Amino acid sequence: MTHAIRFHQPGGPEVLVWESVDLPAPAAGEATVQHAAVGLNYIDTYHRTGLYPLPIPSGIGLEGAGVVTAVGEGVSDVRIGDRVAYAGGPVGAYAESRNIPAHRLLKLPESIDFKTAAAMMLQGLTAAYLLRKTYRVQSGDAVLIHAAAGGVGLIACQWAKALGATVIGTVGSAAKGELARAHGCDHVINYSTENFTQRVREITGGEGVPVVYDGVGKDTFMGSLDSLRPLGMMVTYGNASGPIPPLDLLLLSQKGSLFITRPTIMSYTAKRADLLALGEELFDVVVSGKVRIEVNQTYALKDAAQAHRDLEARKTTGSTILIP
Repeated sequence: MTHAIRFHQPGGPEVLVWESVDLPAPAAGEATVQHAAVGLNYIDTYHRTGLYPLPIPSGIGLEGAGVVTAVGEGVSDVRIGDRVAYAGGPVGAYAESRNIPAHRLLKLPESIDFKTAAAMMLQGLTAAYLLRKTYRVQSGDAVLIHAAAGGVGLIACQWAKALGATVIGTVGSAAKGELARAHGCDHVINYSTENFTQRVREITGGEGVPVVYDGVGKDTFMGSLDSLRPLGMMVTYGNASGPIPPLDLLLLSQKGSLFITRPTIMSYTAKRADLLALGEELFDVVVSGKVRIEVNQTYALKDAAQAHRDLEARKTTGSTILIP
């Protein structure tokens, strides 16, 4: 018997409940992980509300770190006692212990502790595929990163800066602007007081940027398209302000033969070889100090509902973890 956060109907944070659940022995190909820390991510709210529907009743959460306490038949990727972390699913990370396919687990370097790992895996692997795969940032590029003081934003800004890019970041307050600036942003735009599209054009001498990384969604989408140079890449990877309305593809040609993609971590890490490669890149930039992972909020796992309230109210910055 263990405890987990579950929900029996989609809705607000109040649908999240702390329950006792049975945990069977791991099946073939699975490992049991006893969590030391669990990551909080905006996609968790999409699952809870039904924007991304799950079969219910359901667990929740895509990211955690801890110790392998049992392995099922045929497991060779990890052993009992290994320090591991994972991100991207299957859902169910908001739990004291859980079973998970062993091929989703990454062994942690000794220099990365569990709290840091839980804070960085989903957001860090997201930054990894965005910057190294979806649009491969090169030295000299100017990149626009929305929600620069958020979890993905703080990692992506530091990483893009380390790659030699000029980093333009948007934020919603002066305090968040200072945080973004301290994490690699060369130019910080407060979109609550400034027209970010106009500012991007000014910063780039009217040219626009080759890529926009947009996890905000509805509120920034059209402005993001207008911030791109011809043949630029629009990367929309989240909907913090709401889903993007249907798009007439003709608009992309009118704005300069633009590219647009809606990537997910699940697609970029579906093959274990790809997961291992992205994990290695992430661990390297963190261990080297090029990217600092800062846990800015910590909640007890049983208080996940309050963590969701604060996240949706945009009261959080950087990474948030839940402690079982």
